[in-house]
Amino acid sequence: MFVLAFCIFHIPTYVGQIVPDVQRLKFKYFGHDMVVLHETEIRKQAPPFEILRDQNVRGEFMSDMNDLIIRSPFAVTASVILKEEYRLRRGESTNPYHVALELGLERVFLHLQSLGQRGRPTRVVFEGRGKKEDAELELEFRRIMDRTQMQGMAQTLDFLCASKQANSTGLQVADMIARPIGLHVLRPEQENRAWDIILPKMRTSPSGRVDGYGLKVFA
Repeated sequence: MFVLAFCIFHIPTYVGQIVPDVQRLKFKYFGHDMVVLHETEIRKQAPPFEILRDQNVRGEFMSDMNDLIIRSPFAVTASVILKEEYRLRRGESTNPYHVALELGLERVFLHLQSLGQRGRPTRVVFEGRGKKEDAELELEFRRIMDRTQMQGMAQTLDFLCASKQANSTGLQVADMIARPIGLHVLRPEQENRAWDIILPKMRTSPSGRVDGYGLKVFA
């Protein structure tokens, strides 16, 4: 499956709390803040995360990471594409990333609108994947803004692409939450501590419903 996760941060909280907390975590375990937190490398204990091969260090690191996410106030929306089902229904002509993008952007905008932010420019920051891919992504973003029927979305959301090496705290937090969301969709009955941590941050309906509001699964 493919998961596109969006984290929505209130700028004063992001600058004053979340970024410093992530920096402190990095200094505690690595002695510097040049490390880029990447879920795949952490899970595989690949450099520079080989320190996590020590079970005690790994346990403390994951506990600190969980605590950081729990106490960090931000909202989450995510789009999940079930690739095989999608391919059988839609074929190869439509890019699943673009479908997930539109679904996600709509929910980001609806959340911002509920906070009275419609028409106030908000940058949506994407992790770069290569010059060609980034140009295609921006083009699709502009197309979505041009055709949207949601009044105010094009005036609210703006595109920004950043390299992984830019060491963006927001991108790293988003990367950490994508896989647990996908695992929840794939195996909803399986114990998933990370999903339990993320769930209270998911966008919901007034009645508390997540599906279709903070989480959109498309097959």
